[in-house]
Formats: sequence, structure tokens, C-alpha cells
Amino acid sequence: MQACLVSRSLLLSLIVLSSITAHEDGVNSAHCNCGAQAPGDIEIGFIWPIHYKVNNIQDRIRPELFTCSFFDLESFMTSLGAIYEIEVINAAGLLPGVRLGYLMCDTCSHASKALQSVEHMLSIHHSPTATCGYIDFRPKVKMFLGALHSEVAVTVSRLLNVYMMSSASSSPKLSDKIHYPVFFRTVPSDKHQMKAIAKLMNYYGWNWVGIVYEDGEYGRGAFQSFLDDAADSNVCLAYQEILPHSENPPYSLQYIQRVSQQIISSSAQVVLLILRPELVEALFKEMIRTHTTRTWISTEAWSQSSLVSKMEGINMVGDILGLTFISHKSKAFDNYLTNLIATPGGNNSFIEEYKNLRFNCTPECFSVKPPPHCPPPQLLKIKSPNACNMEDPHTQNDAYLVNYLDTSSALASREAVWALAYALQKLLKCNSSMCSGELNFPPWKLLEELKKVKFTFENKTLFFDENGDFVSGYDLIWWEVDGNHRSFQKIGKYAILDKQVRLTVQNVTWISTGNTTAPQSRCSKRCPPGSIKKILNVSCCYTCNPYLVDCKKCPNGTWSLKGWNHCEPRWESYLKWSDPYPITLTTAASFGILLLIVILIIFLVHRDSPPMKRAEVRLSCVMIVGLAVSFASVICFMGKPTVYLCCARHLMYAMGFTLCVSCILVKAFRFFLAFLPFGQMTNRQLHKLYNPPVIVTIITALQVIICLLWMIFDSPYVEGSPPSPQTMKKILQCREGATYIGYGIMLGYIGLLALIGFLLAFKSRKVPHEFSETGYIIFSMLMYLFVWVCFIPVYITNHEEGTAVQASAILVSTYGIIFCHFLPKCYEALRKIKIETLETIVERSLSLTSDSTTDMFDPQMTISTQRTDSFSNLSTTTILGMSGYSSKDNAAASVTNVVAVCLSNPNRLSKTRSNKICTTVRL
Repeated sequence: MQACLVSRSLLLSLIVLSSITAHEDGVNSAHCNCGAQAPGDIEIGFIWPIHYKVNNIQDRIRPELFTCSFFDLESFMTSLGAIYEIEVINAAGLLPGVRLGYLMCDTCSHASKALQSVEHMLSIHHSPTATCGYIDFRPKVKMFLGALHSEVAVTVSRLLNVYMMSSASSSPKLSDKIHYPVFFRTVPSDKHQMKAIAKLMNYYGWNWVGIVYEDGEYGRGAFQSFLDDAADSNVCLAYQEILPHSENPPYSLQYIQRVSQQIISSSAQVVLLILRPELVEALFKEMIRTHTTRTWISTEAWSQSSLVSKMEGINMVGDILGLTFISHKSKAFDNYLTNLIATPGGNNSFIEEYKNLRFNCTPECFSVKPPPHCPPPQLLKIKSPNACNMEDPHTQNDAYLVNYLDTSSALASREAVWALAYALQKLLKCNSSMCSGELNFPPWKLLEELKKVKFTFENKTLFFDENGDFVSGYDLIWWEVDGNHRSFQKIGKYAILDKQVRLTVQNVTWISTGNTTAPQSRCSKRCPPGSIKKILNVSCCYTCNPYLVDCKKCPNGTWSLKGWNHCEPRWESYLKWSDPYPITLTTAASFGILLLIVILIIFLVHRDSPPMKRAEVRLSCVMIVGLAVSFASVICFMGKPTVYLCCARHLMYAMGFTLCVSCILVKAFRFFLAFLPFGQMTNRQLHKLYNPPVIVTIITALQVIICLLWMIFDSPYVEGSPPSPQTMKKILQCREGATYIGYGIMLGYIGLLALIGFLLAFKSRKVPHEFSETGYIIFSMLMYLFVWVCFIPVYITNHEEGTAVQASAILVSTYGIIFCHFLPKCYEALRKIKIETLETIVERSLSLTSDSTTDMFDPQMTISTQRTDSFSNLSTTTILGMSGYSSKDNAAASVTNVVAVCLSNPNRLSKTRSNKICTTVRL
């Protein structure tokens, strides 16, 4: 249980009193009122809340001893941290020849009991003598440490200031050196904690929160500090409730129910609780009863309270996060807690009480009606299951404190002892072997050294600032669901020096949302851009109205969309080199150029093979050059467009592809001449036109003229027209001219050449495939025409993607030429596929038609060679020439004067005379 409002907030009290020596009877007298003591040359007075309730305080009339109840396990553990460090210092020889002792009294979390304890320690054997000054007052107890509650610390500090003493707590008012000039603490002031909480709320966007604080020095001081910090962090209060720490249970329950009703009725989903753990427990019980969930912000008073984290139904209250002082575990201290004994030479009744609660066999306390001497039900949970099997509970030990509590919370008390030890080391002039200073010194001298002390403890440098506070920070604690209880997870830090919240764990699962999205707590939703807030009663509550003021003109290069209240630069859109699609296009173009280089090498190496001769190596090389230029034009489509790139991309494609298509047209014209259906005279006249270099030059020259006129009268440019008013994207792309006439004529001219080539090849489609490329020509030209016919509507309807569409069309049509014209020839050349000669083809044709020769060559069917639709000598020579056959092969083939080569199915010709379609070939 955590009985402190400000856990681990420590009291360092320097006493300047009359000269009093603690005699042996004084120690015994101290033992009657103080629960733990150990003798020493210099003694420290501990005032610690080992219990957190004074019995029947409301009925107290006579000034008798206080009786306390409700053993505070966590406060007990932190007191052991201070005692442990005293034993370590004594064993380490930090003060050679000087032994530190202590007296520990229980404040029971009540200021009146604390005053009685302080008075008792000050009056051991003698009472302080009232005097005008205490400059030479030399008591046995030189300092006080403890007073964890702010209310207790403030009350005790007012008393001790009369005697020039110092105390410590986290209340902001105790930093006032006018009223508390000798006040020191090993924790930061609550003003830093409230600033950290306000920044935490701002970090998560919570601007509408409720706050419940305790009616006491700590609660009121922290609340006032939070009000100032909340305004700076744009956080507003939905409500504020004060909860008194009443000793009357029915009266306290009324306040709890009233606060609970306020929480339930409010729209605020985040609640800050500045309360003691026992009040938080009472409030959460009411929340569980009413099935109310919220996001709770804890102060360090209960941020690691086992009393709250292990209560039944804690998972039903919602999310919990908060702050605690920066701390860490110590294995040596954990080992001390596991083997717990009183300091040698001293006594500790608090340890005995704990061991009785833990190990004493009290089965009657678990009955339906337990006897009066039994502890409350929450303390019965401490009981060991093996308690009734142990003989002497005072000799028993286990790891319960280490496993059940967060022992790192004792760090501040341990640091306080070391701060005093290092100040004493300076004051007593200690070296490695002895301390030469006076032991019976007046406490104000220790105060002077304490202000200047700076030391390192567990890899952390510690010192007091001008207000007597330690300069450190806070850990951000998340209450993680752990079965039916909660465990503590550190998810971030708040550094006092830079005043920033830093999360080290981002993805925590929130109970209220069921995922990693933080819940919302706002009075009003955020206004959309372009609207203006109309504040209602507080700054966080408003309505959103359209921004009706006349818009101002944005500066050059910037724009504002509808509803915006600011201007931003438009971002440029084009085919960037780093984008996936441009990378794909560039890769495809580069691969195409490499593929053409490989094809060119294959053609040159196998230029004497029949497949290459039929493909016309020289024409093919010209085609490869044209296709390479076309691939290179695709690269000009990438990057930020300029006028030069716009012209280059179109000119390179126009000239390169025209050069390629002109060569294909020459090939188609050659096959067309071979199978002319005209007379011999017409055939000879057309054959005179077959001059490949001249044809390619003339066709390409016409495209040059078209492009030249296009560049002069309607050249491409980078589009400068303004984008749509409701978009921030500025599209940069080339425009093919103001009228698109030049661009259309250029594409139309290539399309016309492709169409003519397709028609010529189609007319020659019956040429035996051994001598013809008409099939490849037909397919490639159809592919080109199909691609560019599809390009036109896509380009018109999808204006923004026009550049990518053009580049893609160029790639598809160019790869179509490669796959149709070059790869088959490369395959034949590399595989060395045997090409049949003309004689072989004729002989095979004769063998297929031998059965019907008689019917086919009826005398009445003799056809004059002058009237036949056969090849002319010129046409035959063309075929033989393109097929790679020599004149010797031609002479060998002339053994047959007239051969009927039937192009139809021989079987069908034998059945139906009317379907016999033969071509008489004169060799």
C-alpha cells in the first residue's frame, strides 16, 4: 500500500536546538514512542508514516499517546531503504571512525502525530530551552528525514523553522525560501509534476479533463500549480472536485458518491486524481459499482500503489497512466529485504509487526466474524500460506516484499541518506582513514555543506538547486493489464531541464479503444480547415463556422484550396526517375537497346546463313538502328520536362520508327512483286520501282520534312496552363503543340506506312513460308496499328497520364517489331535449322499430286505460258534472289519445264475438279 501523497518525498531536517545529550534512559524513552532505533555517534531522526490511520482521532480530547492502524507496506519498505543505506555507509567506511545511528517514529500519516513524534525526539532526556538564539545548539539528533506527506511536512517545517531545521516534501509552497529557508528534498517540486501532466495531456490531445484533489496541503498546492500549467498547454477543466480525507466512513462515502456522480455526468473522458491511495481505492470501488470507465491520470502519490493496482475489479475502471519519480531497482537492496533483520545493536518493532502479519498463525482472523485484534481484510492478504507451519515468525524471511512491491520506489529515501553522508564527510573533514572534524557540531554547519553537496549515486549525479530540490525528472508509468490486476510499465520520461515528454513505448493497447489508438477527451471536435472557432464559455468549447472573410491572394507559386486558411506551394507531378513506373519504363527501354545490340551481333556473325540472307542483313541493320533510336526516345520521357526534351522525344521516335517501318515496307513490296497477279509487262514496270535504298531514303525524308514544319509552326512546349482550382497537384508535361496538327500528321504518316505495308504483305500471304516473311509483317503492322489506335482515345480521355501512355505505346510497338522480325531469324540461325531448297519443295509437291496428275493435265486444260498467272522470269528471279539460291541452284532446278504446284489440298482436288487451283511455274 502507498500511504503517502508524495511517495518517496523525503524530509531532511537540520536541528539547531539547545545542547542536549541523549543518555541511555533517553534512548529507552525514545523506544517507547519510536518503533526503530540504532545507536551512533551522529543520529538521524526518521519521521515515517508506517501506518496510514490514527485511531479515533475525531474523539481525541486528552493529550495521550496516539494509536495507529492499517500497516502501510510500501511506506514500511521505503523506510527500510533509508535504514539499509545507513548500514551500508557504516560498513563502507565513508566516515572512518564515525558511526551513523537513527531514531524512527511513526507519523501515522497525520500531522498531529508527526508533531508529537518530533517533540519526543527533541526532548529526549531534556526539553529544548527557549532562547533568543540557537547558534551554538548541539543536539544528539542532528537531522530529520521523512515526513512523506506534504501536509505533514508543511506542519513539521513550521515548527522546525523556529530552530532552523529543514524538511522535505513535494509541495510547491515548500520551495519558498522566505518561509522555509532550510527546506531540502530529494525529489522535484510538484510544480514540475503538474507541468509534466499538462504536457502529457497536450501530447495526447486531451483538452477537456476533470480533476479531483484532496483537501490538504498537497492537493491544494498541486491543483493551483496545475491550473497555471493547464492554461499554457491549452487544457480546460470540465469540473474540479475536492475530496476531504475524513476519518468518518459514512461522511467520506457521501463525498465519494458525490464526486462519482460528477464524473459520470461529465463528458470529460480523462480525470486527474491528486489523492492518497486509500482515497483512490474508495473512488474506484464506486466506479466499479456504477460500471464507469475513464482514462485516469495518476500523480506520483499513487502511480505505483499496490493497494490500488491489486484491488478487485481494477480492470473495470479503464486506462490508467501517470508519473512517478525516476527510479530503478537495486539487487543489493532486494537481497536485504529478502533477509530482513533489525540493525545489529538496535531494534525495529516495525519489522516485528510486518513479520507477525506475514508469518504469525492467526486462522481466527479468516473467519466470518474475526476478533478485534485481527488486521483489516486487505492486510490479511499479506499472510503467508505457510504461516501456521512456522514456529517463530520473527526468524522467518521470504521474498514477499520484493515480489509484491516495486522496490525501486525506495530510491529517493536511499539518496537522501547518501546526501547527508557526503555533507557530513565534508563537514567532518574525513579522509580514507579518519574524520578530524568535531562530532558535536551545531546543525546549521551541516546545512551549509548540504547546500553545496554534489555526488554520484548509482551512476547518477545528484545535487540540490537554489530551491533545495533535486534536479531529476519523472518516469511515465502505464498500468498494464496483468490478469485480474495491473502491473507497471515504464513507457516514457519527462526531463525537467528541457520540459519535454518523450515516449519510449509508442504502441500500448488502450482498454477504452481496444487498440493502440489513444482515446479522445475534447469539449469540441477540431474545426476543419477553412472554418473559424466561435468560443463558448471556455476556450476549449466552441462551434465551427465557415470562414466568411474575403480571401487574400496567395503569393506566387502557392495556392489555397477551398476551406483552407493558409497557402501552400503546389507540388509538381511528372515522371520522376525515382518513381516505380518510370523506373519500369526506363528498365524496359534499356533492356530493349541491349537486346538490339545482341541481335545485331548475331546477324553479323551469321550473315551468310540462309535465314539471314532471306532477312536482308543490310535492311535489318537499318531497322535495328531505327528501333534503338525509338527506345532511346522513351528515356527522354523521364524527368522534369523541358522544351528541348519535349522536342527530342518526338523527333527521335518519329525518325527512328519511320526508318524501321520504311524497311519493313520495302520487304513487303518485294514479296508483293514476287507474286504479282498482273501481266508480264506490268510486272516489269513495277519491278523497276524496287530500289530499297531509294525507297527508305525518300520515305524517311518525307518524315523529316513533316517534323521540320511541325517544329517551325507548332512546336511542342511544356504545359503552363493553371491546374484545377481544387487541386494542389501541378502537372508538368509536354504539349505536342497548340493545335496538335503536326503531331497528328507525324503519327498519321507512320500509320499510313504501316497500313501500306500490311496491305502489300496481305496480298502476298500465299507465298510459301519457306521464302516469305509476310506473316511476320502482317502481325507486326497489325500490332502497331492496334496500339496506336487504342492510344488516341486513352490519350484524350486521360490527360494527366498522357506522358506515361505515350512512352508505353512506343515500347509495345517497338518490342512488337523485335519479336516478329528478329527473334525468329536469330532462333533459326542459332539452331541451324535446315532450309529446304526450291527443288526439294517442287519434288515434294509433285509427289503429293502424282495420283491426280492425269486429271489435272487434261489436253483441254493446257494453259499457254503467255496467259498464265504464274511467276514471270523476273518474279522467279526475285524469289530465288531473296531466298539465297545461286544461279547454279537455278540451273539445277530447270530440269522440269512445267510443274503444277497446287496450292489447295490435293485430296480435295482429286474429288472436285472445279476446286483445282494450280499455278504453272516456268523454271
